[in-house]
Amino acid sequence: MKRVLTALALIAGAVYLIWFASPSVFIGAAAAVGALCYWEFSGLVTRLGIRRPGIAGALIGAAIIFFSDKIISISYLFLVVTMIWLLRSESLRTIVPEAGAMFLAAFYSFSPWHFAVELRHISVHLLFFALALNWVGDSAAYYVGRQFGKHKLAPTISPGKSREGAAASVVGSVCFGLMYLGNTMPTIPLWAIVGMAALGNVSGQFGDLFESAVKRGAGLKDSGNLLPGHGGVLDRLDSSMFAVPVVYALYVVGTSARV
Repeated sequence: MKRVLTALALIAGAVYLIWFASPSVFIGAAAAVGALCYWEFSGLVTRLGIRRPGIAGALIGAAIIFFSDKIISISYLFLVVTMIWLLRSESLRTIVPEAGAMFLAAFYSFSPWHFAVELRHISVHLLFFALALNWVGDSAAYYVGRQFGKHKLAPTISPGKSREGAAASVVGSVCFGLMYLGNTMPTIPLWAIVGMAALGNVSGQFGDLFESAVKRGAGLKDSGNLLPGHGGVLDRLDSSMFAVPVVYALYVVGTSARV
């Protein structure tokens, strides 16, 4: 029951934020989601024997959301400050992995939600598509993989996934994209919709595998326990965190190609 209640609450929150929230509320929510992802990913990092990424990484993440036009200069400034701060470490061998983990955590956790803000600015339909394409694909993968899955996709990382299910996931996302964007944004060429749906889905599947690999390396089943019955925030958003930036990039490329 708690799994169902959590799912209903997540759906209600997503519907409000995507369709009805003001731009400032949506940006604030994007930053909050990024912060939760950063916290959970930082926890996974500690299980890998690396010190938890600190506040500097969270500030870089905030800059990604709120000051994207100045992110390179701001990030490098934080890099300098962080490297100076890490010199306090008793073991100089930890400087590179700690700095690397902090920047990976910051960009992995916050960047997708910067692109979500950009997609919503273009169209709520485009944002909904980018978020929903892997949800639809996961459903297709589950039913096809359960019935016909014989060849393992990544047995070391995620033994339950099959190549047949992965292929069905792509097909399901493409069908969804053609039906949804074909009706809500008919000015987008069909080839662009197919490209965004297919590559966005594949990217999302890699996002799922990446998070699974980190969790498996950390010896954990879930990234957290914030969502009763569903694990952590990363467990629910890992696919979207790879898919959203790809959809945005392909939309920009497709739009430029038409000009």
